Amino acid sequence: MATARAIRRAYEIRLVELDLNLTQASLLAYLFEAGPISQSRLASRLDMGRAAAGLVVNALEERGLLERRSDPADRRAWLIALCPEGIRITGPIFEIDARLRAELRVGISRPERRQLAGLLLRLQANLANVLAETGH
Repeated sequence: MATARAIRRAYEIRLVELDLNLTQASLLAYLFEAGPISQSRLASRLDMGRAAAGLVVNALEERGLLERRSDPADRRAWLIALCPEGIRITGPIFEIDARLRAELRVGISRPERRQLAGLLLRLQANLANVLAETGH
């Protein structure tokens, strides 16, 4: 857990130059890759509550980075989409991510990274089972 917190903190420090936090940057990067999506699906994909996602969307909308668009398939729903400035800022987000990932890999061989990835996937599967057993 300490490592996860430290990684998050490192991202937060690097993203300050863009006046973003990790949650905001993750949301923008996901929208860049996935395209317009409903707020409910966006929250689910980012493992956030809908209300929490709404707060993040509101803040980014106020900055002109994204917008709500009517959903042509469901007149009651809105899609969250990047604005031109939101598209522009994803480049620096991906650059920060790539630089930090490279720094985090220093001194760790490819086989070690593969082993770590395998262990983390098993841990994630175990966590999914624990959460399923508790109804979460």
